[in-house]
Amino acid sequence: MKIVIPIQLVPDRVEEIVINKEKDGFDLEEIAWILNEFDDHAVEQGIILKEKTGVEVVVVAAGGEKSDEALFTAAAKGADRLIRVNVDFSTEKVNNHALAKIFQTIIMEEKPDLILTGVSNHNGFDGAIGALLAEYLGMPYIGYISGVDIEGMSALVLKDYPGGIKAKMEVALPAVLGISSSEKPPRYVPISKVRQAMKTGSVQEKDGDIDLAGGLIIDRMYEPEVSGRAEILSGSLKDIADRIAEIVKSQGLI
Repeated sequence: MKIVIPIQLVPDRVEEIVINKEKDGFDLEEIAWILNEFDDHAVEQGIILKEKTGVEVVVVAAGGEKSDEALFTAAAKGADRLIRVNVDFSTEKVNNHALAKIFQTIIMEEKPDLILTGVSNHNGFDGAIGALLAEYLGMPYIGYISGVDIEGMSALVLKDYPGGIKAKMEVALPAVLGISSSEKPPRYVPISKVRQAMKTGSVQEKDGDIDLAGGLIIDRMYEPEVSGRAEILSGSLKDIADRIAEIVKSQGLI
């Protein structure tokens, strides 16, 4: 049995994100790229399944050499094979529809029994990768998964709902699952082990075509515009209560 895990790089929100001169996207050359947090959980869930059942784990990344560290980190955790699709995020605009089409090509070649993806990414404007992949591949999809077991040609999954509610579901394989959290927190891998994986492992390289069709077109991107400032209420409790009542009345709420 084989599991394919597509991963993607996203802007590091700790660093400043700059809008480009055209005001229709980010300045890609100024972005610090990191592994999508949910994809990290998808990789961990894949490694957990490998430890349970001995499945083959294939990790696929798009983004050129920038994605090598994420790939070799996955190898250091236990991934069996690494595939890199050479798409340069620093110069090319890529939406989730385009990424899903790139991953679709690799997945059709690999013919896996299960595809694990991160449930979402914070820079995606046009849908979740997992749901798009499922549509392109003609497979069932379940998102917000926090646990997976494989029994025969079915997967038993734990799906999260709002309010802490969980549901157990069974889905026939092949299928696509959107992982929100792995059964255990993603394991820490020392840099030395990642460097060792870089020396002893290898990445299979493939070329990818970017097709943005189907995704949203950004008309304008800008920083939030200041429309007013907060009013700090002071005085006695009665004074503050009276002022709040005035504000509520002025808005026509009472």
